[in-house]
Parts: sequence; C-alpha cells; structure tokens
Amino acid sequence: MTSIDLNADLGEGFGRWTLTDDAGLLSVVTSANVACGFHAGDPATMRRVCELAAGHGVTIGAQVSYRDLAGFGRRAMEVPPAELAAEVAYQIGALEVFARAAGTRVAYVKPHGALYNRVVRDAGQAAAVVDGVLLAGGALPVLGLPGSRLLELAGRAGLPVVEEAFADRAYTDEGTLVPRGREGAVVWDPDAVVERSVELARSGTVTALSGARVPVRARSLCLHGDTPGAVELARRVRERLSAAGVRVVAFA
Repeated sequence: MTSIDLNADLGEGFGRWTLTDDAGLLSVVTSANVACGFHAGDPATMRRVCELAAGHGVTIGAQVSYRDLAGFGRRAMEVPPAELAAEVAYQIGALEVFARAAGTRVAYVKPHGALYNRVVRDAGQAAAVVDGVLLAGGALPVLGLPGSRLLELAGRAGLPVVEEAFADRAYTDEGTLVPRGREGAVVWDPDAVVERSVELARSGTVTALSGARVPVRARSLCLHGDTPGAVELARRVRERLSAAGVRVVAFA
C-alpha cells in the first residue's frame, strides 16, 4: 500500500500572539514541524506544542530558520556559515529540552521559509545547516525539497534524508516552489489542494503553474498551518488520501 506522512508547521506564535490551531492540526497530522524561536515560537509555546504532540502520538521535528521574528523567517538574510550552523544546533537543542520533558524527542529537522528555499541551491548555506544538525548530536533525518543541495549534502554526511512535497504551493517546471511574491504561488482552492495531495501521493507528480506534469516523489506532504481553515482542510486531505488507498503514517 502507498503511504505518506502529513506534516504541518506548528507553534508559530509568540507571547500572546498565535497563528496556528496547534491542537486541531495535531489531531490530524503525523509529524509536527515546531518553530524553535527564531522565526516564531517562544519557550512556553514550544513546551505546550511538544506536550500536545506527545499526547497525540505525533512525531516532533525542529523547524529551524534564520533569526527573523519580524519577517517570520521569510526575508533573505546573509548569515556566515559557522554562525548559521551554531544557530541551527541551538534551535534543535532548545526544542529537544521540551520534547524530552514531554516524554518524546526531536526526530527530524526541517528548515523554514527563506532558509528552506535558500538551501535548495546554495551549497554553502546547505552545508551550514547540515553542520548544525551534526553539531546538535545524533543522526537526525533532514526534511527538504527533492533534488535540493540540502538533501544531497545531508546524505553525503550520513544523515537520513526525507523528500517533501507541498499540495498548497505552486511548482515550477523544474520541480521547485514558485516564489511567494509571484501571482499564483499559493493554491487557495481547498478542492484543488485535496486533489493535488492525492496526485502527489499516488503518482509522485504535481501539476506545475504552467500546466505541465512534474515528477515530485515525496515521503512527506506539508500542510501549512497558517492557511485559512487549515484544520478542516487537513482533515479533508487525510480522509481523501485514506479513501484513495494511501496509508497516512509518520516517516520517522
């Protein structure tokens, strides 16, 4: 039977401000990418999300990013590799404290936003992220875009790699994500997101913005938690996947 993991970005709040319905999404997804304080999140939020994830049996991953709270981690930044490696390790370590306190552990690492897109092609920044994962200790799996420099270098370093796809983001003909600043970069139609999820899981392809069918073989499917109606959409995706004969299970 075909299987796929469902992951979502969670804990994306700060202080009294909240963005994602963490409890609702944790009742649906199988993996949680938890913000570690650099683009969103704070200690109390990280602790709460780890406890909720543990209670639901959801796998916890560290969503590491550039230090950019004001820009939600989506602004381009220039960070020296040694500094970035240390910041990645710092974020993983911070989340690990709360994961262990909840009776579980950090099971993988996923970059966020501008860092995620940067390490698709930038070997220097990708190597820094890999160095940060190694510095944090253990051979944590790295979640990223198929064909990215990040996954290439992580694999060379002996880290498990996990390919990821996005049902609610538009793709280029090269299999990369259309930049958010371009029209049509985000797929807002819930029915389209549901059908694209099945297409990705069953055939390993996605319809690009140009209309071309592009191969995107992935073991994990990301559902953005900041999408309007995210919880209901996630439930629809999971139900449709199950109806299509796809087993939804965590990769880690």
